[in-house]
Order: sequence, then C-alpha cells, then structure tokens
Amino acid sequence: MTIAGTAATIRTQLTVPLRFADGYTTTARVFTFEGLADSGEHVALQLGELDPTRPPLVRVHSECLTGDVFGSQRCDCGPQLLEAVERIDEAGGFLLYLRQEGRGIGLYAKLDAYALQDTGLDTYQANVALGYPEDERDYTVAAQMLHALGVARVALLSNNPDKAEQLSDLGVTVTDRHPTAVHLNAANARYLATKARRGAHTLDLSARALPWSFGDPGEDTESCVS
Repeated sequence: MTIAGTAATIRTQLTVPLRFADGYTTTARVFTFEGLADSGEHVALQLGELDPTRPPLVRVHSECLTGDVFGSQRCDCGPQLLEAVERIDEAGGFLLYLRQEGRGIGLYAKLDAYALQDTGLDTYQANVALGYPEDERDYTVAAQMLHALGVARVALLSNNPDKAEQLSDLGVTVTDRHPTAVHLNAANARYLATKARRGAHTLDLSARALPWSFGDPGEDTESCVS
C-alpha cells in the first residue's frame, strides 16, 4: 500500500478556540487539505507545543456523530475524542478527524446497523449483513494529511492495531502506539468486548468489576470503531 503520486497539500490553516462538553478549553491550529484521495472534508487539529526532538502524539479519529456530538453511550467515541484532545494538548501533536462515519459505511447505514444489532448481531456481523465489509475504513487520507503537515514519524494514540499497520504501509513510521483509556459503561460493555475479541483492540476488560455479564443475550450496540 503506497500513496505515491497522490500528494495532498494544505488548503487553509487558522486558529480556533475550543471548548468541549466537559468544560475543557484550548486553542487548536486547524488545517484543511486539497488533493486527498477520497475528496473528503477531513481536518487536522494541531494541539499543544510540538517538540522537534520527538514524534508528535497523533490520534486518527473516525467521525461519530452519535457519540462525538450527541453523547451516545452505545460507543466510546465521544470520551475517546475528549481524552485525545487533552492528551495531545499536553504532549503536543495532531488530531486527525476523518469523515468516515460507522467504520466508513455512513451515518444512515450505521443506524441501520444499530437496528440489526438490537436483534442480536454484533457490530461486525451487522455491517456484513448490510452488504458492507466488517470495517471499510482506509487511512490513506490520514497518511496524506500527515505528509502534507511534514510529519513522517508519529506516536499513535489508538487501541486499534489496524491503524498502525495501515499508516506504516503508507509511509508513516509509527514509533509507539499508546492505548486510550477504557471508557466503559453499562450500555457499551458488549461493544467494547466485541472490539477486543474480534478487532484485536488493546482493551483490558478482564480486571474490571462489572455489574453485568458479557455472556448475556444480545450484543454491543454501536457500529463505529475508533
């Protein structure tokens, strides 16, 4: 997998003050791009002070309207986004916000997948039942964005090994992979268990005392995986 011949360039950059739902405030340098492989309106946020002696901390975050904006507890996307902003702001780096809702299948299809999950399918099975791959996300645009920003080496903030593998294949050196926290609640427990079991996400759920069982009928109830 390469991105030879598909270089992207910075289109616009501007400073934006940010305030999040938990009250956290900071200032980001926001970048838009031209020449991205899928022509999507993806953005990069530079947070904190970059240290030229070490790779920046980078989070590649897939859009989740239900979790990021409306605070859905059926996934962990919203809490992961807030955690990433705070950690990157402290360490110095970039948040890449990719417009690939529902593992790349889109918002309406993701909501269709919710309905199937409510009948007992897990997140992967629901996508396949709708005629999509288990995970349709491609991180070519993330690599393009990093190259346009002059970033060739990153410390990746992610529980998902596929992100590190794809970025490495696309010419971005992943020096370290740092897991996010486990944002667990009663509504997303089976969703997180499925990510760990089927997606090999680095989520340590074994040591947590839960008032419910992963063996109960039903399944996880969201189709986005960050």
